[in-house]
Amino acid sequence: MVYVADPSTRPVGRESEATVDAAPPWVFQRPLDPARAPVPEGLPLAVLFDRDGTLVEDVPYNGDPALVRPMPWALDALGALRARGIPVGVVSNQSGVARGLLTRQQVEAVQRRIEQFLGPFDVWVVCPHGTGDGCGCRKPAPGLVLTAAECLDVHPSRVAVIGDVGSDVEAARAAGARGVLVPNPYTRLEEVADALEVEPNLLGAVRRLLRGDRPDPSGADGGPAR
Repeated sequence: MVYVADPSTRPVGRESEATVDAAPPWVFQRPLDPARAPVPEGLPLAVLFDRDGTLVEDVPYNGDPALVRPMPWALDALGALRARGIPVGVVSNQSGVARGLLTRQQVEAVQRRIEQFLGPFDVWVVCPHGTGDGCGCRKPAPGLVLTAAECLDVHPSRVAVIGDVGSDVEAARAAGARGVLVPNPYTRLEEVADALEVEPNLLGAVRRLLRGDRPDPSGADGGPAR
């Protein structure tokens, strides 16, 4: 993978937050395959996943690859997308960097371990900022989704985002993308109630996207009417 973000801004620790505030998200991207088969009509042109609690078990501020455990159905869900030629990526908040609990090297090591379990992703976009840094990338802001869409040369309206918390689907909505919530035991009930599309697991979420299903405006889909 190629590290695209500005290498001069690698903040670690609370004292570096002024630098964090000005830094772009970290981007790790594989070259796009020009021979990739076209995506079938009606399907998303890219699917982005949250990392912790969605693709892998949520271990707070994890910098240890040995603690990585894939979530159920993650490999099957990704395989279904890759079989259709749909690019896949990860958009992840990692505020442990701004808090001084993680280094960029640790974040990269965990990413490599995830790919050992789940295969290669076309792009990773990581927000290293804290909640008070005022960046435009930390979910629920749209920056991570917009950056990933640009890297994949896809309009945000043709992107789907799958995550386990409200900020994931809110980031998708803010970017003009489609958001699907896959709750886990830590997802708040109000986040489930507010989501327009909800599925019980990752494979169900991907199958919904591949069927071309759209949310039910009546709210019968699991979310409220809009």
